[in-house]
This record gives sequence, structure tokens and C-alpha cells, in this order.
Amino acid sequence: MDSAPAPVVVLVRPQLAENIGMAARAMLNCGLTELRLVAPDEPPDHPRALAAATHADGVLRTARVFATLEEAVGDLNALFATCPRRRGMVKEVLTPRAAAADMRSMVARGERPGILFGPERTGLESDEVSVADVQVSIPLNPGFNSLNLAQAVLIMGYEWWQAADTTVERVLVGNKAVPATKAQVLGFFTRLEGALDTCGFLRDAEMRPTMVRNIRAIFQRAGLMTHEVNTLQGIVTGLTERPHAPPIPGSRRGKGEGVPE
Repeated sequence: MDSAPAPVVVLVRPQLAENIGMAARAMLNCGLTELRLVAPDEPPDHPRALAAATHADGVLRTARVFATLEEAVGDLNALFATCPRRRGMVKEVLTPRAAAADMRSMVARGERPGILFGPERTGLESDEVSVADVQVSIPLNPGFNSLNLAQAVLIMGYEWWQAADTTVERVLVGNKAVPATKAQVLGFFTRLEGALDTCGFLRDAEMRPTMVRNIRAIFQRAGLMTHEVNTLQGIVTGLTERPHAPPIPGSRRGKGEGVPE
């Protein structure tokens, strides 16, 4: 289990073992491994919690249980209370993304932040929010912004993970495919344009340059691989050199060229 420095997750008065287990699973998805429970209705190693955690049972087995919130957070340097409602206090309210950035900075300085989550039915009470340094509000549909415990933990954990993630946002999975060279692509263009001249498609001399550029742009956007250029070359060959080849067994060619009978 990853033990890299990370915020501590504190569940205040959680009510259902299943929710504790699913919260642990959400934590481990995002590299959060230290769980603390304040006056839970059921213990973290309850069979239903372990079942709901799937393979994150290690988070539950090392979880610590405290009688009060003050005992649970005494060694932490800062607390972020997740609560969608204003509590009549002068307190900075952050989005999960902004909170994650602050927590990353704290951890980099050797500090220990914690994230507070309230019980499923009521959320954190005002006195519990008052213990925190800042409040975190998750921006959702204002007409329905209710989250279950695991969902809230996952959103906060996801933003924590993303704050330092370096995954490339877009990648082409090409397996063993090799990108086509410009010579291969230009060679295909030469053949295709020659065939289009022969069949009369490019017969308008004034429009021909624009049409050729448009056709090339279509294929340039595709990011062609070598085997794809070879396939396109084969299509040109099939259309120009073997237009009357015997039909493939089982095909409808020769029966009205694909027109329904």
C-alpha cells in the first residue's frame, strides 16, 4: 500500500460499515492511505466494511478510532472541512481543486493536513466545522448536490491525485503500428490525385487546387500509419486497375451493386 505523504482522511461519526468500506476504496484509488474515524457506529474492520472495500482492506485494518474530533486531529497542522452549507462563520471556502493545491503545498513543506467528512445523513455540525481552518464546497447541481460519503471522499481524493498527476491528456495507442512518413503520404496523394484527374473528378481547372488541398487536409488530419497508407494505396489500385474483379463469395456485388433486391 502506497505510504507517500498525503492528507489524513477523518470520517466523523460515520453510520454504516459499507460506507466506511467504500470510502476506504475511494481513498486507495487516489493514494490516500491514512484513515481516522471519530465515534463510528460500526468498527472499520466490520465484515461489511471489509467486503465493500474490495482490495482496500489494508486501509481499514490500519484505521484508527477516536472518541472525539479533537483527539483525532490533534497532531495535524491544518483541517479542510467538506460541507456544502455556509455555517454563519467567517471562513474561507475553497473548491476541491483549490484545496488539493493547498494540501500539496503543505505536504511539500512537511506539514500534515486532514480532510473532514461528516456523517451520511446530516454532514458536519457547526461546532465540527469551526475546528477546521477552511471549508470545502463541491460545486454541483444546486438543485441536487447531495453526495454519499464515498462519493465525497472520491472527489476530494481525485483532486488531490490530479494536483500532481503527469499523465499525458491524450495519447494514440498504436500497438506496433508505425506512423507513415511524409514520402509515403505524398506518394499516396500523387496516385489518388492522378486517379481523380483520370476519372474527371478534378476536371474544373479553376477549382482543382482548392479541391486537392481539401482532399489532402482530410487525410492529413487522420495521422496515418504506414499500414493505413498501404491500405489506401490498395483501394486506389482496386478502383482503377481492377474495377471488374470477380465478386467476393457471399457478397452482394453483381446483384445490383448492393442495392436491396
